[in-house]
Amino acid sequence: MPGRVLTAALAGGALATVAKVATAQPAAAASITVDLNKMRQQVQDLRQKANRLDHEGERDAACKARAQADQLQRRIDQIEKSEREAGRHF
Repeated sequence: MPGRVLTAALAGGALATVAKVATAQPAAAASITVDLNKMRQQVQDLRQKANRLDHEGERDAACKARAQADQLQRRIDQIEKSEREAGRHF
């Protein structure tokens, strides 16, 4: 509801007025394209890099590479879940 004004109580009893501005956009305007195969390859590359770094004794760098791979994998999972659920809503 664009322009709707809500009043919220803040800590300490002070009141503030917050304007809620939400604009409806067509679904096509909010879409982005990702290459999941490329992202999966990046995850594999990062995991291989982490294994190599572990072998070389670079534990901190290996941990960082694994964290990046895990983050990217979570993003892939999130995108796939979103795509599956998008078909159910319509």
